[in-house]
Amino acid sequence: MTTFYELLDRIQKKPGMYIGSRSISNLFMFLCGYQHARDLLETPVTQQEEEFAEFQPWLQKRFVVNTSASWAKVILFYSTDESQAFDTFFDLLQEFIKDKYPLDKVDNNKSAVLICD
Repeated sequence: MTTFYELLDRIQKKPGMYIGSRSISNLFMFLCGYQHARDLLETPVTQQEEEFAEFQPWLQKRFVVNTSASWAKVILFYSTDESQAFDTFFDLLQEFIKDKYPLDKVDNNKSAVLICD
């Protein structure tokens, strides 16, 4: 079974196959659909999905913003275009994971809850 972070890694490597293009908005909508499908199937939330739910507040603290805008909109605001925002998301995700696991004790089998606002 593919974990949430493994799925994100696959999307980063081949965005055209999963979301059409290197676009933060496409990524966000894909992840909203992913969450919706899991909700409909009543699939239990994984550890990584729970952790990813903390990405939005972490990002707001990182950029010193207090907003109801999604993480994708925040990243896009600080980027020049969709493609750069897509790349920035993955850079920020790595930073987020390193902050969460400062000693590189990342469990690759962990999964995260999405916030689709």
